[in-house]
Amino acid sequence: MFENVCTLPLSSQLFAQAVHPTEPILAVGLAGGHVESFRLPVVKSCESSDEDDMNMSIASTGTSTIDTEWRTRRHRGSCRTLIYSVDGEALFSSGTDGLVKVASSHTGRVFAKIAIPQPKTDLSDAPSLLHALSPEVIILATDSAALYVYDLRQSNHIESKPAQKYQPHNDYVTSITSLPPSASSTSGYSKQWISTGGTTLAVTDLRKGVISQSENQEEELLTSIYVGGLPMKPGKSNGEKIIIGESSGFLTIWEKGFWDDQQERINITSRKNDICALESLALVPDEISDGGKNIVVGVESGDVHIVRLGPNKITSTLNHDEIEGVVALDFDIENRLISGGGTYVKVWQEGLTLDSTDSEEEEESSNSDSSDGNGVEKASPLMQKRQKLKTINGNMNAHGIMGFHSLD
Repeated sequence: MFENVCTLPLSSQLFAQAVHPTEPILAVGLAGGHVESFRLPVVKSCESSDEDDMNMSIASTGTSTIDTEWRTRRHRGSCRTLIYSVDGEALFSSGTDGLVKVASSHTGRVFAKIAIPQPKTDLSDAPSLLHALSPEVIILATDSAALYVYDLRQSNHIESKPAQKYQPHNDYVTSITSLPPSASSTSGYSKQWISTGGTTLAVTDLRKGVISQSENQEEELLTSIYVGGLPMKPGKSNGEKIIIGESSGFLTIWEKGFWDDQQERINITSRKNDICALESLALVPDEISDGGKNIVVGVESGDVHIVRLGPNKITSTLNHDEIEGVVALDFDIENRLISGGGTYVKVWQEGLTLDSTDSEEEEESSNSDSSDGNGVEKASPLMQKRQKLKTINGNMNAHGIMGFHSLD
C-alpha cells in the first residue's frame, strides 16, 4: 500500500513530531532539546513518464529533496511534545525546562512563553502532551496527570495562568483526541475530548469538566484516534468509534457515547512470550483509502501495520526500524505517511513517487545553553514505558527532571 520514498536522519532521539495543517511541513522535537522544521518535497504527478519516474525515485532515496526551514535549541532539556496551532501559524513546544514556547512556524522565532504550573511540593512537574482543541484553546497534560486548559483569545498575549485545570486520571496522560463538534455547534470546533492515562479512558468537556471515565482496563492505554463514517447499526453502533492502542499489543474499539468499557478487541502483536506495545495511531485519509476505513498502527518492534476496520485485519506491514519503536505517525497535507522513531523519520507514499534564522534566545548558538548540563535528560513517562517494554524486567531511566523556577 505504501512505498518508502525518503528517510530523514535526526541529530538525536525523536520524542515528538507534528505535521503542518495546510503545508507540506514537518516539525520534530528531539531528546537534545532541539526543534527542527522541514519542508517536504512536492508530490510528483502520476501522469509523468516512466523515465521521469525512474529518475525521481533515484533522487528521492536520499534526503537532498527535504529542505531544513529552521533548526533551534528550543529547550534546556529534552523537547517532549509539540503541536501546530489549528491554522498552522504557530508551533507550540514544551520540554523538561518547564516551559511551553510559542513560535512562528515559518521562522521559528519565539513570541510567547507559558510556565508549566508547579505543585506546592518539592517535586517538579513536566509536560507529557500538548493538544490544539480549537483556534482558541490548547490543552497541556503533565506527568502529574493534570490537564491545563489555556485561552488563546488574547491578541497580543497568551495567559500564563491556565483557564481551567482537570484531573481525569490517576496516572500521566498518554493521549488526547478531540471529539467532533455537536450538531448545534456554531464555531465548528470541538468542546469535548477523550484522554487516556494509565489504565483508563476519560471524556472531558471544556465547560463541564470530566463527564465520564471508563472502568479499569487492566492494561496501559497508550494512544488513541477518532474514526467516524463507519457503518451504522441501529441499537448497536452509531458509526463513530474511538480506537485505543494498548501496551498488551491489542487495539480496543470503543463506541462513541458508551465510555464504560471497550466493545471489541483486535490482536495486533500479542503473541505467546512476545508482546509488543502499540505506540502510535493514524487514520488513513479517505482520498487514498480503498473505500473502507483503515488505520495505521506504530509498534514498539519498529513495524507499521495497516489495519482494515470492519474485518479488523492487518492488510499490510511496513518496517520503520529493526530495533526502535514507532513513536509517532501522521499524514501530511499531501496524504503521505510520516513515521517517526529512534533517530530518523521515514516518508511513505501511496501509489505515487516524490519529486525530489532564529530567535534572540539561547537557541542555535549553544554557548548560552552550556548551563543546560551535559547529563542525560529524562524522557517522559510514556517514553520510559516504551524503553522498559523493550527488555524483560528492564529498568526505567531514573535521571531527574529539570524543574522550572522562573522565566528566561
